[in-house]
Amino acid sequence: MTRVVASRPPVQSVPTQVRTAILLIVLQLTPIIFLLKGTNSTDWILFAVIYPLQSIGVGVSLHRYFAHRSFKTSRWFQFIMALMAASVFGDAVRFTGKHRLHHRYSDTTNDTHTPMKGFWSCWYGSLLDNGYTDDELCDAARDLRKYPELMLLHRYWMVPGLVLCGIAFLIGGMSSVAIGVLLGSALLMNQAAAVNYFCHKYGRRRFDTRDRSTNNALIAALSFGEGWHNNHHHYPATARAGFHWWEVDMYYWAIWLFEKLGLVWDVRQPTQEMLDKTLIPKTA
Repeated sequence: MTRVVASRPPVQSVPTQVRTAILLIVLQLTPIIFLLKGTNSTDWILFAVIYPLQSIGVGVSLHRYFAHRSFKTSRWFQFIMALMAASVFGDAVRFTGKHRLHHRYSDTTNDTHTPMKGFWSCWYGSLLDNGYTDDELCDAARDLRKYPELMLLHRYWMVPGLVLCGIAFLIGGMSSVAIGVLLGSALLMNQAAAVNYFCHKYGRRRFDTRDRSTNNALIAALSFGEGWHNNHHHYPATARAGFHWWEVDMYYWAIWLFEKLGLVWDVRQPTQEMLDKTLIPKTA
């Protein structure tokens, strides 16, 4: 049964909202401008190199490792994963707190990005104001606060992305910044927003979770496996969102590769007991 929790007023400061709004506008418009204006091979080579690392930074690092601790790793590789997330202006501490609160209050008025609040709030509005103070987000991610390097990235979350933009500019100019760095950031932001919106409204529910999460094959294909969202809400701690062989989950493939290379270990898998629990009959 879905919990009903009293709604919260906006708490993000105006300067924070302005900075975030400017970043969102730059991320969205700059790649479009240069796609229309014209690009070159250097831009797309940078994109081919950087975008896979950015993708891992979002789906594997931020989501499956930091937010859900679905596997273990060393402290140095944890920092590398945090840097990959920071390359798309992602903050491991802030994302972890926000995402854990999303699961805690999923599809209630305290959910940071439920589609119940409308398309705008789910897609962009929650990025401008997620309804929680920085202290509340850090408290929800208190297991990460013991790492000074993660808290440093939390305080200066825009710096790694800006440094990467600077490197891309030195290599190929502004078009390489737009395509090599910002295009990937924009794609991943919209992929995540699509999961938040469509995978709580449209698709198939295999498990009787207390929220409205669904499995959506199209969104899963566009988001490297994140669209198997009902699976994920049923068992958030597992490293894989695709529970069956036909549920393609490229982020899990990356985790599998990291495990084979010895970079991660104790990778959590869905047990048969979890697969059989609260199944919804196909005729329902």
